[in-house]
Amino acid sequence: MNSINNEVAGSECLKWLDDQSHDSVLFVCFGSGGTLSSDQINELALGLETSEQRFLWVTRSPNDKVANASYFSAQSQEDPLEFLPQGFVERTKGRGIVVPSWAPQAQILSHSSTGGFLTHCGWNSILESVVNGVPFIAWPLYAEQKMNAVMLTQDLKVALRPNTNENGLVERGEIAKIVKDLMEGDEGKKIRYRMKDLKEAAARVLSENGSSTKVISEFALKLNNKNM
Repeated sequence: MNSINNEVAGSECLKWLDDQSHDSVLFVCFGSGGTLSSDQINELALGLETSEQRFLWVTRSPNDKVANASYFSAQSQEDPLEFLPQGFVERTKGRGIVVPSWAPQAQILSHSSTGGFLTHCGWNSILESVVNGVPFIAWPLYAEQKMNAVMLTQDLKVALRPNTNENGLVERGEIAKIVKDLMEGDEGKKIRYRMKDLKEAAARVLSENGSSTKVISEFALKLNNKNM
């Protein structure tokens, strides 16, 4: 997808979000390199449909060489929308939007309509979500993402994590349940409160006198002195 198409896709996403209610949309994105198998894409689509929740899904062509995902696989030239269940886009029209390959993640996560983030748990994605106070569904794919998912679900308790079946597949019923739990269930409300506290903590460390700002300033000063 070239830069012009990216700009159009981004504009369409944000325009659609403008028409949705506050905290009503689940953003679904597996990062710049994560892909799912054909079977998993099918289950995810039908799970989102069954949940009856609003969603914005950035989807990519499947990779069937592995059970769940690939590590920065080459971008397929095939249209990702062709791999969705027949009639899915039509049946979810108005309630969901599917975007092929790319969307402006930072802007989507900062939008008032975004109320949840189904993520692969990449570190940049986690930080962008925390800064905006958006709670998680943790769906790690590879490498350190699994460790990050444990941190979000067990340590910070700001994420739900779906269970897989004996074949490593997250089934549609499990997806529908966990999406509804996050977006409108009691557990989702508790997570949202905890996420608000985490957002406020992030704002403090990033403020003018915050610890992160001070560390970066000190580091920049050392580099400047070294180069003088």
